[in-house]
Amino acid sequence: MPISASTDTVRNDTVLPDIILRGIRTHNLRNITVHIPRNRFVVLTGVSGSGKSSLAFDTLYAEGHRRYVESLSAYVRQFLERMPRPDIEIVEGIAPAIAIEQKTIPKNPRSTVGTVSEIYDYLRLLYARIGKIYSSDTHELVLKHNPEDLSCQARFFDEGTKFFVAFPFPCHKDAAMHDCSAEAEIANLLKKGFFRILEGDGVIDLNEEGHCQRIGRMGRQELAGLFVLVDRFVARQDEKVFSRVEQAAETAFGESGGYAVLKVAGGRLFRFSDRLELNGIEYQEPSPQLFAFNSPIGACTRCQGFGRIAGIDEDAVVPDKSLSIAEGAIVCWTSEKYRWNWTRLLAVAPKAGIPVDVPYEKLSYLHKEMLWKGVAGQEEQYSGIWPFFAEIEKDAGYKMHYRVFLSRYRGYATCPECEGSRLNADARLVRISGRHIGEVTRMNIAEAYDFFSTLDISPFDRKVAEAVLEEILKRLAYLLEVGLNYLTLDRLTHTLSGGEFQRINLSTSIGSPLVGAIYILDEPSIGLHQSDSERLIRLLRKLRDLGNTVVVVEHDREIIEAADEVIDLGPRAGREGGEVVFHGTIAEMAVSGTSLTADYLSGRKVIPVPGVRRPPDFSEAIEIRGAMQNNLKNIDVRFPLGVMTCVTGVSGSGKSTLVNDILKNGILREKEGGRQKVGTHRSISGVGLIDRVEHVDQSPIGKSSRSNPATYMKIFDDIRALFAQTREAKARGWKAGYFSFNIPGGRCESCAGEGSVKIEMQFLADIEAVCEECNGLRYKTETLDIKLRGFSIAEVLDMTVSEAMEFFGGEKAIVRKLQVLDDVGLGYIRLGQSSSTLSGGEAQRLKLAGFIARADVEHTLFLFDEPTTGLHFEDINKLIRCFEKLLEHRNTLVVIEHNPDVIKQADWIIDLGPGAGDKGGSLVAEGTPEAVAASAVSLTGLHLRPYLDSGV
Repeated sequence: MPISASTDTVRNDTVLPDIILRGIRTHNLRNITVHIPRNRFVVLTGVSGSGKSSLAFDTLYAEGHRRYVESLSAYVRQFLERMPRPDIEIVEGIAPAIAIEQKTIPKNPRSTVGTVSEIYDYLRLLYARIGKIYSSDTHELVLKHNPEDLSCQARFFDEGTKFFVAFPFPCHKDAAMHDCSAEAEIANLLKKGFFRILEGDGVIDLNEEGHCQRIGRMGRQELAGLFVLVDRFVARQDEKVFSRVEQAAETAFGESGGYAVLKVAGGRLFRFSDRLELNGIEYQEPSPQLFAFNSPIGACTRCQGFGRIAGIDEDAVVPDKSLSIAEGAIVCWTSEKYRWNWTRLLAVAPKAGIPVDVPYEKLSYLHKEMLWKGVAGQEEQYSGIWPFFAEIEKDAGYKMHYRVFLSRYRGYATCPECEGSRLNADARLVRISGRHIGEVTRMNIAEAYDFFSTLDISPFDRKVAEAVLEEILKRLAYLLEVGLNYLTLDRLTHTLSGGEFQRINLSTSIGSPLVGAIYILDEPSIGLHQSDSERLIRLLRKLRDLGNTVVVVEHDREIIEAADEVIDLGPRAGREGGEVVFHGTIAEMAVSGTSLTADYLSGRKVIPVPGVRRPPDFSEAIEIRGAMQNNLKNIDVRFPLGVMTCVTGVSGSGKSTLVNDILKNGILREKEGGRQKVGTHRSISGVGLIDRVEHVDQSPIGKSSRSNPATYMKIFDDIRALFAQTREAKARGWKAGYFSFNIPGGRCESCAGEGSVKIEMQFLADIEAVCEECNGLRYKTETLDIKLRGFSIAEVLDMTVSEAMEFFGGEKAIVRKLQVLDDVGLGYIRLGQSSSTLSGGEAQRLKLAGFIARADVEHTLFLFDEPTTGLHFEDINKLIRCFEKLLEHRNTLVVIEHNPDVIKQADWIIDLGPGAGDKGGSLVAEGTPEAVAASAVSLTGLHLRPYLDSGV
């Protein structure tokens, strides 16, 4: 039951009332009332489908966001996300709300860790403000000059030295864009009052006709050696002299379009420019746009800002990076025809300093560059791998065997022009502390934090960049706090796991912290190893201590126990849920007799350790040898068939790379000729022992709003057939297709079988209203007149799975599929419930039910990536029973998981680590859960041990 209202104080001693929500009826919530205390860390928990997301996101966030948006002008509102008012009677004490949800990972190839965390935006600004340009030819610092620079140079001249301030002889264009004649230029100079020209150390007086004629006969090259005299000086330490020098310099810059010279009589000529120019090359002024690879101003012209181009794939040319050059790492030169290239490389390598006995993966960047681009200046010239393929391509147009040869090594390769930085040459010339922005983004978070913490810049630049540097360091620190120290800033977001992506969103939101807001988070522990949970808890408490209310939808035991208060919804899911089962502190929850969550936390209910494990038979196993993709360190791994294998390790240790990039894509390539890029490995064997591979994730079962459990399980086909067999339907000549809401016929055409219509409201939220024609039932009135045992087709679709099992008792085909849904814990969902309203856990179990219901699913490898996401302890119990059903049909399960309740059910564990990123990628331990728990070096074993010792 709800606890009584309380108050709390923030740092400014302002007393804030509770957030009170009365009469909530959103989705399956049953007219409940909830009091959420301000400035507390509150966890919402309960079984999957009990109404947690409906309360947190569809009610609390929706109302907080809606009220904030409505406080803005109508003009601004049309550009913001508009949310409908939730079904609630009274809302009190609400504050602006920020939601950090489980978003779909962007597939955009331009999206990186740096861009989604907003760090790259600050990097662009930093480089635009304090970046230094170094010339492309001599690598000298390129500076813009001003009049003070000329006076500063004059201060170094010896007393009495004669010198001149001048500017280059002008060369203007006429109306037809032709060069003006020297005579015209002289006439223009005389009009402006410039009467003297410097030629070497001599001064030419333009008042003399003979001098003007001689200059008029000069060619452009000779004219380039002339300078228009502005003023002449005798050096002495006098501020009046220096002030005159500055005035003369300003005149020179203005008249010449940005150029000035300071000429010492009989001595050196000093050139100055107020443009970014050196050695005759003009450089682009740094601006934030120059460092944007999404903009044509900054993007590399070769790869268009993608960093990769279609070309020769390094992984195909050097598939086994553990081999050295001498051992034949470059496979394109192992044939008799091209072996001479390898022989020449071996001859040139010692002179060029390229080690041939070191594994390719351990070669330095410079050595690899010489291998690919070639080595010049040797007696025996080595052309390089890229020039070798360029020669092949010249003949590939008319020689088939050359095209076949090239196809073996084609793929996406790092752009050779920008070397993966995505930026053009102008952007890469700008450096801070010797590094351009592309080199900084190649650093991982920990390296970037150290780099910016110890940045070697002048006091002036530090003052200019102070605010920007503070933001960069703050965001990097938050990424470190959520355990993402191993990610590089240029890592593509589509290569991240769901947990990694959500933690980046979390750090981004916390990076610009508000005070007095409501932060609503959806399972922030996803993808986190048990060893990282304490770090996340500290971050959530820090957010609370700033003066915010933190509401977290969570199932993780450690985070629930760390909360100030817990709200448990239930008692079951769907129609049987939607009530507040418990609301109070974790201490009060331990003695609660009505909460299913409390039963599991207190140990009254348990997920038992299996009494007998299936012994793995390695004579029937899929074996991967030499896995080297990303951070995997040339490991050999075996996946025994017919058992459940858990792949464990800290986040970033290489689990997804091993299972998804190498195991899944490697099998798909061999079985189906899949075109997905397969992670680097030496070999994969045992693929012929399985029939197919299935990846079961928590993505929605269908993109259409018409998709529902009945259509997904093929139950609706049987139901429509039964309605078509009724006497009334036969009399009217209606077939099964007439009862479909996907095609014209018996459906309501006003809403096209949707049951609702969307009304656009411009700057207000679009309204989704129930269709007036069919009242949300999807069908025409005459279609609903057809009854099956007294129920119309709309009423059948509104039944829960449990109700439908009783209704279709005599229909074996329908009952068999419904029974599977009930077995996986989905007895409460409605047959016609839109798939868009299903949680991630419900969608995953629905997919599992689809496989279990099929009699032909045998010898299949099922891959699961954190299947416990969104699942309560009770739901995990049901998930494990689903796993058992699949194993009974002689299938194999490979599960990436952090949850000890699932790990302890495994027959075999592959533990990767010991750390993340470069510190991971090794095989730390493998064996049964008991063997891994006994390992002294396994972090997973350390956290698994209590679950095995207690026997629960």
